[in-house]
Amino acid sequence: MSVARESRGFTGWHMLFAMVAFFGTVITVNLIMAYLANSSWSGMLSKNTYVASQEFNKNAARAREWAREGFKGVVTIGDGMVRYRLDGPADVVAAIDHVEALFHRPVGDKQDFSVKLLRDGDMFVARTSPAKGPWVVDFAAFDDGRIVFHQAERVVSGGP
Repeated sequence: MSVARESRGFTGWHMLFAMVAFFGTVITVNLIMAYLANSSWSGMLSKNTYVASQEFNKNAARAREWAREGFKGVVTIGDGMVRYRLDGPADVVAAIDHVEALFHRPVGDKQDFSVKLLRDGDMFVARTSPAKGPWVVDFAAFDDGRIVFHQAERVVSGGP
């Protein structure tokens, strides 16, 4: 003897389960994507993006001109010091008074700071120890108050 079981169909509990599963998946994926975007984005901030976009080609052309002239800067950070070596035309490099370095985070501006690097032989140095992590450093070499070379370099500091 077999007992026939009566089908109850699609109930309110089925609908509740379907909604919780659907929206739970959507919310979980959104949270994961937001976390990944926040932890991995290395974009740059600009006070005025329109002006920055207009100046980009001019700045890129000037950087290519400096490269053709033989300018090349190398930065090292460690032991509580920032060291910057600038190679280029000997007469121009010899006339440089100092180098100013603006440290800023790739995202955010709360930790930005600037430092003046003074000549120490063939290097420009300053005693500072940027916090651990990625930085974008804008170097500007000055001769009698006039910028003779500018370079932006992305560096990673080990911290103090």
